[in-house]
Amino acid sequence: MEMDCYDCMRKNCIRSGIDKNKHYSFGSYKYNVFDWLADIEVPPNQMVTDFVEVRFKNGRKDFYRNINKLEIVGGDMVAVEASPGHDIGMVTLTGEIVKVQIKRKGVKIIPDEAKKVYRLARPADIEKRDAAKTREIPVLHKSREIAARLKLDMKITDVEFQGDGTKAIFYYSADDRVDFRELIKKYAEEFRIRIEMKQIGVRQEASRLGGIGSCGRELCCSTWLNSFQSVSTGAARTQQLSLNPQKLAGQCAKLKCCLNFEQDCYLDILSEFPDTNIILDSEAGKARHLKSDVHKKLLWYAYEENPYIFIQLNLDRVQEIIAMNKAGKKPKKIETEAEENNKPKSKYKSSLYEGEITRFDKKK
Repeated sequence: MEMDCYDCMRKNCIRSGIDKNKHYSFGSYKYNVFDWLADIEVPPNQMVTDFVEVRFKNGRKDFYRNINKLEIVGGDMVAVEASPGHDIGMVTLTGEIVKVQIKRKGVKIIPDEAKKVYRLARPADIEKRDAAKTREIPVLHKSREIAARLKLDMKITDVEFQGDGTKAIFYYSADDRVDFRELIKKYAEEFRIRIEMKQIGVRQEASRLGGIGSCGRELCCSTWLNSFQSVSTGAARTQQLSLNPQKLAGQCAKLKCCLNFEQDCYLDILSEFPDTNIILDSEAGKARHLKSDVHKKLLWYAYEENPYIFIQLNLDRVQEIIAMNKAGKKPKKIETEAEENNKPKSKYKSSLYEGEITRFDKKK
């Protein structure tokens, strides 16, 4: 029977001639993992793992054991064990790549105690899950009203219903510890379901909400960034950025994750640079470091007697002067003749003497 895929909405996307082992484009590519072990045959003496990775709403993933030996491929909707009841999710990984993912994420799984895959999802299961999903937005609005009524310093960011509709996960963010025991009672009375509260950080909240960054592109955390590493102001200092909180902070009010992207590149190049506290000594005077262009390997110095005139030097020239100073020698000037001739000349011209004040009165 021809039917739409759950996320990518293709007709028969799994069984329409596409290689099922390589088909991994289900929904947002942020949560996809390329199965690079698909073409590698498992040795005859090695057992193929029966664990599969299943994805739910908001990219939440978990590992389940296929104890019933079901023929499952990526993209199949399955009913899996939950506490209590069952949940409906999509299989994202099968085979040996699942072992790699379990090890990479540091998940400790005891095979006998692992959650199980019950069956392939039936049409009735999908309908029940879709009915539960339609309740999420109204429940989210109502839950925020109840939290505001109780004057709790927290923000309800999202609600996720379990596939069978018997349980809901409320995602919230808060700066301090929150006592929500009374809140859970109110939610249980209002919604008549089991309640689970799960706290998320401001970075995770920003990734769920999405938005446009200062670079003009969609936020990295909402498009492709899966793990959040700590970002320090040392990365901004290394890249010689102004320590302005308004410019360095992202929409989550934390330091931008992109500060870490080029950090290794800067550290690699800066390993060739000398200490900026070293003073260059010459017969013309002593010069102090002012600024650097890391990628062009240029440094600007100024004499102590005339600190307002910047002198551009390349990295080789600076290292040469430092080596001469260590040997007890001094150059005549820190700049070479070529660098002195290449000084940028001002193109500014005063408009004070451009012409007479009556020049516009003359006819063409």
